[in-house]
Amino acid sequence: MTESIRDLAFPAWPQYDDTEREGLIRALEQGQWWRIGGNEVNLFEEEFAQYHGAPYALAVTNGTHALELALEVLGVTRGSEVIVPAFTFISSSQAAQRLGAVAVPVDVEPDSYNIDVAAAAAAITDRTSAIMPVHIAGLVADMDALAKLSADSGVPIVQDAAHAHGAQWQGKRIGELGSVAALSFQNGKLMTAGEGGAVLFPDAESYELGFLKHSCGRPKTDRKYFHRTSGSNFRLNEFSASVLRAQLKRLDGQIDTREQRWPLLAGLLAAVPGVVPQRIDERTTRNPHYMAMFRVPGLSEERRNELVDDLIARGLPAFVAFRAIYRSDGFWEHSAPAETVEQIAARCPVTEEVFRDAIWLHHRTLLGTEQQMHHIADIVAEALAALP
Repeated sequence: MTESIRDLAFPAWPQYDDTEREGLIRALEQGQWWRIGGNEVNLFEEEFAQYHGAPYALAVTNGTHALELALEVLGVTRGSEVIVPAFTFISSSQAAQRLGAVAVPVDVEPDSYNIDVAAAAAAITDRTSAIMPVHIAGLVADMDALAKLSADSGVPIVQDAAHAHGAQWQGKRIGELGSVAALSFQNGKLMTAGEGGAVLFPDAESYELGFLKHSCGRPKTDRKYFHRTSGSNFRLNEFSASVLRAQLKRLDGQIDTREQRWPLLAGLLAAVPGVVPQRIDERTTRNPHYMAMFRVPGLSEERRNELVDDLIARGLPAFVAFRAIYRSDGFWEHSAPAETVEQIAARCPVTEEVFRDAIWLHHRTLLGTEQQMHHIADIVAEALAALP
């Protein structure tokens, strides 16, 4: 197939239409642009909670703050430990570290790239205050095994669901899994207002504490500056909430399209020598597919980076995968574990491989046509064959 007849005009991202415009005007004309006086944030929280099957949702400034707030509500404090996957975006660890807690990286599974539950269990100490699974690329971590681990150990779960808007585990939405979940609305996410985040709470008590802490410790109806607890200003504004309400309305249709495209693309990529797509786990009964992810096992980090550059040059929106969090300088600035980089690496052999040889394609590629899935696989095969 020649390059000239390939249609690589993938849908743009973010997607928007008059629904967002109307929402922004509605927020503008209500005359109150912050959540305490307006309606958009409140309505978005109700709609988002209902969509995810959660009793409560709290909209916040961004996904990192969502994680930080969730951990604080669960009692994570200075000197405690939070178990996080070693293969994740660094916000997962930094949210704990900003609270003065020690982020403890553990290894991930080689085919799902999600947290290895056995490794998490082995890392629990009497200082462990939370376990944070990350649903990588929308594939839900093993929430059955994690729920058992939480029940047996007494350590609560905080789902980093930044990639998992609309995801379901064995028919249950992420808000129905009994644990706090944090989501992101950063520009690349599955629904976006440029920035923003949300926390799903399983009960009224945690939600009320979360509300206080996201609003400088101040109750909703306070007029006397009586701050009942410590906190910060993580409040989302009315304009962002109006955009997110519009984004939520089209999310289901986008997930439907990605669910149809990924099995096709995964099969085509699996047929390319050397390529191993992210596992399809039937227990994730709805996968929103934040990125199309695959590995090229045995590839060095340098050659993987060259491959990504070539894929981009050939028209694919490709990215290198996350670095192991302990291999970034930022991980070591606050509340770092006592181990060295190499000691952690020795505990995380799968992470050491995955961060060097994994690649992902922007999720907008999965909004393309069936024919474009064939084009993607052809380009990956050609780029691999051309790799020196």
